[in-house]
Amino acid sequence: MTKQTILWADDEIDLLKAHLIFLSDKGYRVLSASNGAEALEIIKKETVDLVLLDENMPGYSGLEVLSQIKEKYPQVPVVMITKSEEEHIMEDAIGSKISDYLIKPVHPKQILSSIKKNLDNKRLISEKSAINYQQEFRLLANRISENMNAAEWADLYKKLVYWNLELERTKDNGLTEIFEAQMKDAGRMFARFVEKNYLSWIQGNQPDAPVLSHNLFRNLVLPELEGEDHLFFFLIDNLRYDQWKIIQEICADFLDTEKEDIYYSILPTATQYARNAIFAGMMPSDIEKRMPTLWKNEEDEESKNQFEEAFLTDQLKRLGLNIKCSYHKISNHGAGKKLSDQFGNLFDNRLNVIVYNFVDMLSHARTEMEIIRELADNESAYRSITRSWFEHSPLLEMLKQAANKKARIVISTDHGTICVKEPIKVIGDRQTNTNLRYKTGRNLDYNRKDVFEVKNPFDARLPKQHVSSSYIFAREDAFFAYPNNYNHYVSYYRNTFQHGGISMEEMLIPFAVLKPKM
Repeated sequence: MTKQTILWADDEIDLLKAHLIFLSDKGYRVLSASNGAEALEIIKKETVDLVLLDENMPGYSGLEVLSQIKEKYPQVPVVMITKSEEEHIMEDAIGSKISDYLIKPVHPKQILSSIKKNLDNKRLISEKSAINYQQEFRLLANRISENMNAAEWADLYKKLVYWNLELERTKDNGLTEIFEAQMKDAGRMFARFVEKNYLSWIQGNQPDAPVLSHNLFRNLVLPELEGEDHLFFFLIDNLRYDQWKIIQEICADFLDTEKEDIYYSILPTATQYARNAIFAGMMPSDIEKRMPTLWKNEEDEESKNQFEEAFLTDQLKRLGLNIKCSYHKISNHGAGKKLSDQFGNLFDNRLNVIVYNFVDMLSHARTEMEIIRELADNESAYRSITRSWFEHSPLLEMLKQAANKKARIVISTDHGTICVKEPIKVIGDRQTNTNLRYKTGRNLDYNRKDVFEVKNPFDARLPKQHVSSSYIFAREDAFFAYPNNYNHYVSYYRNTFQHGGISMEEMLIPFAVLKPKM
């Protein structure tokens, strides 16, 4: 293993020989410089992992050397060492992005602690995460094989996402493969659980049924309207739980998470079903029955989600809520920027609903655009793009404005998405829908063992367009492919992110209530 290199620059370096020997004995390669110019010359020639920098040196001052190091070698951590405790010196050093600040005289173990914090922290955290996961692996495996209920599955999924994010930081390919196998086992057992219980949930036959899309608003959102607070409900389309954890981390500077829950998306886990069910407060077949001119079926050419505001208005009226409410749908950056600029006007309303479509567009773009495929070629990269978008989005600005006005905030979504890998052959007529994770139509031909089938759509409270219409759903990471031009079709869609079927990633949906930091 290559030794890490420490450069110590101090005009009294000869008096620090005992410290240098101590660090050498601890396994570091130690270089020394007696002034700033010498230190900069060494960094130019040598690969240095960390710099210990005296603040008060003749010639170049420590702050001047620090400025040049950060300009040319921004990735190198610098620990400033000084005799002075003057506040302006500390502020100048901190403003120049030092990694630590120590006051003379320094003890060797104090120096070692600072070095480890800055050089070994990631490695130590990585090793600790790996050990902890190995210890918890069997516990997770046992839970996966147990007969769990809906709430227990939601809790397990949270733990799996936690370990997914932790192991991602370890860069341990062996552990990653073990985790992926465990995640696949969990996905298989979750699909069995859903198939066994889903129709009973929908028909109201299970007292421990989870909150589903059609009762999300009534059960989780509206209770947050207590008192006279303004409530902002941000529905970020197609947001998975792991992506929510990234957004939560970014918002932590100005928002506290008061409540975090998981609810279940209805089937199909697709926007036209799940999101309409959220805003209407009804299952799709009930929406069609109550508002036949507004519900759009698969064969209709119009947009399937164009009447969400009307559905929301109707639901609030049925619930007896006479409150001032606004609804906005954001489908591009320009629309988001416009709403952000006018955000102050929304505080006249008790309830503001904002639908943000970026994550859904990202998943579709990844399928259709080669450059997005290359940028997001795995789960980690997909999350990274979500982070980059959110950090520069009007949505983040809106959340900050809502926090500044002490408003309550709810963040959720309508469904998640899964990276599909395994093709399933299916045959349907021209009226069969194009979604890769579920199919509905007449005379569908498929292997019954490969799918979850709903022969009578009314059993799942879904619209029935024709007498012989049925629905089938792909499980885990499977996707439907037609026999015609099969190889090309499979090659094009494998490893793309899709939604509509049965998986933890699509059905287990984040719901969070946030409040401004005090």
